[in-house]
Amino acid sequence: MAKDNPIKKVLVPSLVLLLVIAITIGLFYFYKHYPDRIEQLQRYGYLGAFLITLTFNATVVLPAGSILMVIALGAGAQSAQSAILIGLVGGVGATIGEITGYMAGYSGRVVMERSKLYNRVVGWMKKWGILTIFGLALAPLFFDLAGIAAGVLRFPLWKFLLACWLGRTLLYIGAALAGAWGWEAVLPYLG
Repeated sequence: MAKDNPIKKVLVPSLVLLLVIAITIGLFYFYKHYPDRIEQLQRYGYLGAFLITLTFNATVVLPAGSILMVIALGAGAQSAQSAILIGLVGGVGATIGEITGYMAGYSGRVVMERSKLYNRVVGWMKKWGILTIFGLALAPLFFDLAGIAAGVLRFPLWKFLLACWLGRTLLYIGAALAGAWGWEAVLPYLG
């Protein structure tokens, strides 16, 4: 029986965790010192939707800002079809960005082990797996916990990405359409 490779067991997860931390710090620094650059991305339409959702979802603590930007992009869309494309492109960007949370969990260095909400998400992941990822991807908040839990549990990356993309895409299509149609059209359905 071969012994576990210490490089694979310790060094690789540590390097992945350092990469995730570096990405998060870099994005925070960029956003803090150049907030107008993020807002300027709105002028780039579909590319802007991709970059905005990628940026906001790559950080483990700034998830909700992208939905506001997608709503704003939807408000500037020329048609419902354009708003749907904004949501599709935003879903792809968000999915790629969410890999950082997955990799943070995969590294095995979980900071949130004592969090009740995190432990609840782990329980949901064990019980419902891909449905948990999909359901939490539909919500603008708390998805990073699902990504971290999926990484810790060694959930297959392709399943994580698929469920994340489906959920985030539906979320962003809804947000872009809400922006395109205006809040006046949406409010009657919200109660």
